[in-house]
Amino acid sequence: MHPLIEVPALDRLLRRRANVVLLDARWHLAGPPGIESYRKGHLPGAVFVDLDRDVAGPPGPGGRHPLPDPAAFEAAMRRAGVTADSLVVVYDDADSTAAARVWWSLRYFGHDRVRVLDGGYRAWTEAGHAVSTAEPEAKPGDFLAAPGRLPVLDAEGAAELARAGVLLDARAAERYRGEQEPVDPVAGHIPGARNAPTSGNVGVDGRFLPPELLRERFAQLGATDALDVGAYCGSGVTAAHEILALHLAGIPAALYVGSWSNWVSDPGNPVAVGEG
Repeated sequence: MHPLIEVPALDRLLRRRANVVLLDARWHLAGPPGIESYRKGHLPGAVFVDLDRDVAGPPGPGGRHPLPDPAAFEAAMRRAGVTADSLVVVYDDADSTAAARVWWSLRYFGHDRVRVLDGGYRAWTEAGHAVSTAEPEAKPGDFLAAPGRLPVLDAEGAAELARAGVLLDARAAERYRGEQEPVDPVAGHIPGARNAPTSGNVGVDGRFLPPELLRERFAQLGATDALDVGAYCGSGVTAAHEILALHLAGIPAALYVGSWSNWVSDPGNPVAVGEG
């Protein structure tokens, strides 16, 4: 299944009352809680999922957004109404940063019928479609979590990939270089990683670039389908966006879920700064 869906296609599905579960995944790293945006207006019928509570486990040595316990993720998706045969469409404000982590998580736990609304809430409203402030009660779903359906990396695997393959750092360039670190206690990057900020995966409207442009972008960084590729970020959220962009480009890639927040929890892990 193609990972993206455009506004007109989603509108047609909803008008046909197809078996679609809409998930609002708006989330802001340093801003107000996503539920506040949801309550001000969301796609009609959408259920809010909390990235911190529903899509990640408690923060700790494993990182700020580690993999959730399978039973907890299963329960969250059932509360949202996800069933074995439902098409899940997930969106966020515009650039799919948070939506991509939900997309990745559902696929990791065994649900392949999931798509991201390209351009998100902004694209929906700019197309003139109605929004709602009603908070629907979803009919409980029967989703079964079967973890391990997508490749993941731990710290050791990330270090090895940086040496023998291509490890992409999806954070902003100043964080990669170690000039700024607003969240984690240590600044810098994993030695050998190459910087590929997720902002370069989308246009100014928040929609993903065409696959051919994404392939060109990643090829310039040495990432092709002929090599082992992985991605990390601060806590495994924007790196999931990188995985989605790589998927669109036809490049399989593994996610280092713990990412930098897990890497720096071990003082024995080396840290690089600057461009190299």
